[in-house]
Amino acid sequence: MFTITGTVGTDGKYLVTGMPVDTETHTVLKLAFENNTLGTNLSLCAGTIEDFVAGTAGIELNGSGGPGFKFLTIIDTHALSGKVLYVLREVGSEDSQFTLTID
Repeated sequence: MFTITGTVGTDGKYLVTGMPVDTETHTVLKLAFENNTLGTNLSLCAGTIEDFVAGTAGIELNGSGGPGFKFLTIIDTHALSGKVLYVLREVGSEDSQFTLTID
């Protein structure tokens, strides 16, 4: 298990994985996602690098509420194969901090 913290800046997006997920196995992945900034909503997404650049959600894995709400996604890694993980800001314009725990 490990935790990633980041800040979605003025462009409204944050790339979590630098390269697409590469897996041919079926393994359960648990993602706990939390927005830490009042007045903003974030989405944890998986998609192509083109989806990320365009700021669109290929697959929305999880939305966020305000601080204190942590949401769990349980997914087969095979469903993420060939996709990058990223965070998009859906509401608000402030820099938005988030925490993503992967197990």
